[in-house]
Amino acid sequence: MPAGLIVKALSGYYYVLPEGGAGTESVQCRARGVFKKRGISPLVGDRVAFELTENGEGTVTEVLPRTSELIRPPVANVDQAVLVFSIDEPALNLPLLDKFLVHTESAGLDTIIALTKRDLVGQQTGDAEPVDLGPVVELYESIGYPMFVTSAKEGIGVEDVLAKLAGRISVFAGQSGVGKSSLLNAMVPGLGLETNAISMKLGRGKHTTRHVELIRLQNGGLVADTPGFSQLDFLQVEAEGLSGCFREFAPYAEECRFRGCLHLHEPDCRVQAAQAEGLISASRYHNYLQFLQEIRDKKRRY
Repeated sequence: MPAGLIVKALSGYYYVLPEGGAGTESVQCRARGVFKKRGISPLVGDRVAFELTENGEGTVTEVLPRTSELIRPPVANVDQAVLVFSIDEPALNLPLLDKFLVHTESAGLDTIIALTKRDLVGQQTGDAEPVDLGPVVELYESIGYPMFVTSAKEGIGVEDVLAKLAGRISVFAGQSGVGKSSLLNAMVPGLGLETNAISMKLGRGKHTTRHVELIRLQNGGLVADTPGFSQLDFLQVEAEGLSGCFREFAPYAEECRFRGCLHLHEPDCRVQAAQAEGLISASRYHNYLQFLQEIRDKKRRY
């Protein structure tokens, strides 16, 4: 029985690229009803076994073991996340970036950050504050996240990001309107993903990506372009595990007096002390406290 990779899911169909199928077309498949009984849904990124039917289509018969699974976006076997945030239009949202980083850390994904629309720097008008990227790049690179400043319009940084995708399954994620599709179009000539200008009234973009699909790159990488979204809920992160999603806390958390310290008001908390000493970013620590409160509030509701 042949095996393959689900590269797109749309309207109840799964499009499976046969193994060793470089240059071949994907096979349009349905999934067996047995999956519903088991509570399993095939996902884009799944390696599956399938059988061909007489009409040239196929049936997915088995989902092979996954190495990772994301709930939002629903993708399996991803090993790297590319968090795409615009410098302007919409404005750079660092609290949301930190929330995305919590999710990629909890999922165990390697993460790189791509800042888009470099061509807009210096074009702010009216009361808009000029964007100072230096401290932002320095902060996140010091934590350990590769960071790229890009412009799809001017071709800046596109090849640098592309090189990081070689031979890997990556997921692009970020708000609507930040330029995920534009960046992918710049990487893959002729791809032609739909793009759309942001709403200046709302400060966010319209959804142009409506389903999850793996896009093949010439360097052997696969990229999941996903529907944009502006809000994330903490679905699988517990309060006790949140600090582990902030990489820079780790060396200090080991020195806290109490095991399982939440770094709030506990005595002899080394994380709080490190923040007071300027060793941990005040903005990152503030966002940690905000997220911790969100998790606690959500737990009380449910």
